[in-house]
Amino acid sequence: MASADAIRVVIAEDSAILRDGLVQLLRDRGFAVLAAVSDAVDLEHAVAADPPDVAVVDIRMPPTFTDEGLRAALGLRRDHPDVGILVFSQYIETRYAAELLAGGAAGIGYLLKDRVADVADFVEALVRVASGGTALDPEVVTQLMGASRRTATLAGLSGREREVLALMAEGRTNSAVAASLVISEGAVEKHVANIFSKLDLPATPGDHRRVLAVLRYLEG
Repeated sequence: MASADAIRVVIAEDSAILRDGLVQLLRDRGFAVLAAVSDAVDLEHAVAADPPDVAVVDIRMPPTFTDEGLRAALGLRRDHPDVGILVFSQYIETRYAAELLAGGAAGIGYLLKDRVADVADFVEALVRVASGGTALDPEVVTQLMGASRRTATLAGLSGREREVLALMAEGRTNSAVAASLVISEGAVEKHVANIFSKLDLPATPGDHRRVLAVLRYLEG
């Protein structure tokens, strides 16, 4: 594993206080901080100008504060595959995280800000990612596995069942689904029953299975 004083870092964090704090923390421990920026565009420019060993990237940055950081991380992974990526955020975005890991977990980390209890743990994770290792918060792993299971479950639906579920997600009734697919309402009812069965949604007093099925579809 590389020593901290051999590691070059770029930081992308929109919070000025946290950004400056990370810069000071890492420099105090011997890291070379090449740039500290507040948005994804400047992150891309900084890495292109002088590729670091690892980039520390927040997820939600200007202008929309949604997923700019993760999308930028995917771009860095594609254009600069030798640069390690440590996502450091309060949020878990399973879709982009799965994409980030799809090409292999080497040189990838995903830590949750609220769950890093010790600075030494963060520094160790950063060194590991910069050295081609992996550092994933257990909660990130749990949610990624859950998303994978949901997708696998949806994959068990037939083509017609997925069509029915997609129309259910649009808020259509069984009769409206039947009219759209030019099939009988009885056929739609059978497809809906199969969907509930395959998605493991038994009838219970407190749950609305139609809503739960649509949520599974949207999550998948």
